[in-house]
Parts: sequence; structure tokens; C-alpha cells
Amino acid sequence: MTHPQLTIEPIDDLIDVPRQIRISGLVSGQQVQVRTRTYRGQQQLWQSQAIFQADANGTIDLSTQAPLSGSYEGVDPMGLIWSQRPEQEGEREVFGAQVTDPICTEVEVVGDTVQLAGQLVQRLAAPGVQRVEIRENGLVGTVFIPATAGPHPAVMILNGSGGGINEPRAALYASHGYLAFALAYFKAPGLSDYISNTPLEYFKKGLDWLRQTYAPLNDFVAINGQSRGGELVLLLASIYPKDVSAVVAYVPGAVVHSGQNAADPAIGREGPAWLLNGEPLTHVWANNKTATWAPYDEGPAPHRHEKAILTALQDPEAVERARIPVERIQAPIILLSGTDDGAWPSSLYSQMVVERLTQYGYTHEVQWVDTPDAGHSIVFPYIPTTQLIYTHPVSKRVSTSGGRPDANALSDATSWSAIKAFLSRAQRGKKQ
Repeated sequence: MTHPQLTIEPIDDLIDVPRQIRISGLVSGQQVQVRTRTYRGQQQLWQSQAIFQADANGTIDLSTQAPLSGSYEGVDPMGLIWSQRPEQEGEREVFGAQVTDPICTEVEVVGDTVQLAGQLVQRLAAPGVQRVEIRENGLVGTVFIPATAGPHPAVMILNGSGGGINEPRAALYASHGYLAFALAYFKAPGLSDYISNTPLEYFKKGLDWLRQTYAPLNDFVAINGQSRGGELVLLLASIYPKDVSAVVAYVPGAVVHSGQNAADPAIGREGPAWLLNGEPLTHVWANNKTATWAPYDEGPAPHRHEKAILTALQDPEAVERARIPVERIQAPIILLSGTDDGAWPSSLYSQMVVERLTQYGYTHEVQWVDTPDAGHSIVFPYIPTTQLIYTHPVSKRVSTSGGRPDANALSDATSWSAIKAFLSRAQRGKKQ
């Protein structure tokens, strides 16, 4: 008689590597429950479950079989991971303070006469990746250096309205061979707590420092930004076109915005976010005839910030004054968006960017990955996508990022796959 067996392959790998979860040795037609519990240290954070039925060979393979019921629907080998829900309602954080620490998930199979257990381990940093804190020349950030011999192509990573240092994304980039510089510009040690009046020269200093310190391969330096960072990387590439080799813009803005939710209360959310040569850039809220915060402010939480932004876009003159001059960029661009973005209309903004570039006969590659029904929070594959409601880390407003968990999971996977291929092409183009 064959004994039931749980197989997870690979057990321990990078977070963006899909796993095969397979149960064999069951009786044909036998039903079992598969449960997952994800831990940070000893603290359980996330959990999911689903009921599966063994095929004629007594096998359940999550790569080919859908659950009968449970946390997700349809065939998806990593469905039990992205469909996990937090133990503590409202919890969004997946990663610990140390991104070099693994994320451990217990997998348990329970049924009549069956009780199996296994574990899968997800890592942001591959073995040998080095982490270096940067607190010099006025810059605050972290560099992750690949384990392989250099020189390496480089990427500078900028966060959105939550501020801070995006170490998880930098660690994963380094695990794929990029010298990754996660640069903070507010809400980090020694910096302002707010986005208001951020000088764009700070980022030019970061690009210069990165080149001078690490001499990237073929002088290739991409910039990656999310949300306000997505707006920012398009803006920086248009102002400093010779310094940027490729642009990765997650849920970007097509126009310059004010401080919004990350603003200094003393300046206000309609005050400037960005300064150039000491002067504020014109933003879409300035002298806008139609803009109002009412659709965002009024009504019960969770609030949908996108509704207020759409009012500002109804004034074509204000929009044109605040347009980011993306036609000045001299590098390939990839845009990642979702059609149900609750923070701002990233799909519409990406369309505006593409149309502007087409209008000006842009000669570099432009790729747009737009996922139907996905929201604002595009990260990378195989992390929980179910917690759509959050408290903004600066404004403390309870809002929704939008999207459905399954669509967000698809967006995470397709976006990251597209970015890796995009950056490979951009590097080849840089050599020519």
C-alpha cells in the first residue's frame, strides 16, 4: 500500500520562483484540506485553506487541479500563497525588518487517515547578496550588491507616498544580478517626515554617487519607482535624460502632483511636492477649476483617493500645465498599471504617457502592462494580495488600494516577469 506523501519543489528559493505542491498516495476521489500558515519568526501572520480531491491516480497537483472550495478558485500553483489572509485584520506587511530573513510557510494536509506537513521558504536575497547602508553625501538608502562578480548593471529604487527605503525590491533586484540602490527621500533617518518640497537635485546626486562609487556595467543605470515614485522616475528621466538608461514606472502619474496624503500638514496637501532649482514645479491642483477633495474626504472609510484625482483631470488647462514632459526622456520605458487602482487612475495615466510619446514620435521602446481589475499595490509574485484596505502611513487615512486579490496576484506576476525581460532588452540596447 502506498503511503500519502507531500512534495514541495523547490522547498527553498527566491520569492518570485513558483513552487509545485503535490500530494500523492491518496485514494482515488479522496478529499483533503490543504492549509498554509506563514510566519515571521514565531509570529503567525497569514493563513489560507482549500479542499482538493485526488484524481484517478490518487494524486493532487496544485499546478493542474483547482480546489473544490477554499481561499481561491481556479488552477493556480501558488493560489494558496497569494490568497492568504492576515491573522490580524488590516495587516499588510509581509516582510520583516531584515529583508535577509526568509519567509517561512507551513503547509499542512489533513483528511481521513491523512495528516502531512511540509514547509516552503521564500527569500528576497539570494545567498551571497550583500547589504550596505548608505548615510553619506546627504544620501540615505541601502545598496544591495549581487553575489556574482561585477561590474553589474544598476537600478535606483524610489518609494511612493509611504516614504522610507524599499529594501525588499532592492534585495530581489540584486538577487537577479543588479546593483540595487534603494534611495529614501523622506520618512527615513535624517530626512523629512513628509514629501513636501523635495528637491529633485537630491536624486541627481544619488545617480551621480551611484555611478562614481560602483561604476555600473556599460554605465547602465535604470530607475524604478512606485506610485509617487512612478511619477518621480518619469519626471527625473525627463529632467536628467542623459543620466537614465531605462525607466520602470509602477502605477505612475502622467502629471506632477501636490503633496497630497504625504504632505507636511504645515504646508498642506495642495502644497508642492517637488522643487527644482529652489522653485516648486507646477502641479495639477494649482489653479485647477474642477479639482475637489470631496469625493475622497466624504463618506465612510475606506476612502478611494482616485475619485478626487479624477476631478482634477477634468480641467484640461491645469492638466496640460502639470504634464510631465515624457517626450524628453531618452531611454526605454515600461509602465505597470491596474484598471481598478483606488489610489489614482494609473491605467489612465499610463495611457496618457503612451499617447504623449506617440504624439512626439518617441523612438525608444515603450511597454505598457495594464492588468484588468488590478489595483494600486503591484509588488512582485507570490505574496498575499488580499488586504486591500490600509491606513496611509503618513496621513493616517483609511483607504483602499483597489483591485481583486486574484487580479492583483496576476498583476504581481506578469509585471515582474515583464520588467525582467524589459531590463534585459534595455541592457542589450545600451551596449549597441
